[in-house]
Amino acid sequence: MTSLVNLPEPTGSTPPHQAARGAGPVLPKQHGPASPLRVFTRGASTIWSNKKARIGVVLLLAFVALAIFAPLIAPYGASENGFGRNQSPSPSHWFGTTAAGEDVLSQVIFGARISVLVGFIAGFLSTLIAVVVGLSWGYIRGPLADIINFIVNLVLVIPGLPLMIVIAAYLQNGGMTMIIFVVVLTGWAYGARVLRSQTQSIRGRDFITAAQFAGDGAARIVFQEILPNMTSLITGSFFGAATSAILAESGLSFLGIGDTTTVSWGSMLFWASNSNALLTGQWVLLFAPGLCIALIATSLTLINFGVDGLSNPRLREGTGR
Repeated sequence: MTSLVNLPEPTGSTPPHQAARGAGPVLPKQHGPASPLRVFTRGASTIWSNKKARIGVVLLLAFVALAIFAPLIAPYGASENGFGRNQSPSPSHWFGTTAAGEDVLSQVIFGARISVLVGFIAGFLSTLIAVVVGLSWGYIRGPLADIINFIVNLVLVIPGLPLMIVIAAYLQNGGMTMIIFVVVLTGWAYGARVLRSQTQSIRGRDFITAAQFAGDGAARIVFQEILPNMTSLITGSFFGAATSAILAESGLSFLGIGDTTTVSWGSMLFWASNSNALLTGQWVLLFAPGLCIALIATSLTLINFGVDGLSNPRLREGTGR
């Protein structure tokens, strides 16, 4: 007769001592929401996996390094004018000198500070206003939504560059603060409309309806339920706004409306145009700052290709298909 004492326990069954205590089967460990650091790391790796975005990141970091370490990298001061005027490129002055006897290479390096600073500050403020207005506009209904719709459409209909010129001409001698204000004032409406359309598509989903039935307020639903689903769209909006801000600052400075006393790529173009640089053979005075403006705008545009991969996995590169 077979003894029941030495029989092995069935595989996968609950041991008798656990069954006696009423313990259930062991469940897998539940993971909570990903930490912000992990989300940022995964987003950065997704952007870096895109070849175009990788080139853009390298270019942007190079310009940021120029802006931060300009006093250490530049061979001379930005306004140091003790050199010969309109000199051609030489070993002591790689890009030559201006009509005022200033080193062009040093001005190009120091000019990165203004363009990078204006681009990031104005881009951030424009995106912030676009997020607040766009998400609120897409969620609320009624007369307030109609008023916001009228304001946004009015800003979009008015041509951006003439409006910036008029405002900047009225607020002359305001320095970099004036440039940032003008760029932000004219650059938030398009992002707000894009975010409003996406908010309206998310507004009718089940988790939003559940939050409404749970008694959550509109502010919490907008900024804690809808906002996290627009991370990639907001990031792309920021890079687009920063690109527009850099081009706007350069354009206003080139027209002489901005602060021409500070060294920026736009002011370099302004003074080069006033001194007839092309007629005197000083083409580098126009080529160097113009190339820098084009490269930093291109870098931000290339990064947007990687940002698109955050919201659309089909656009990702370097991942398994």
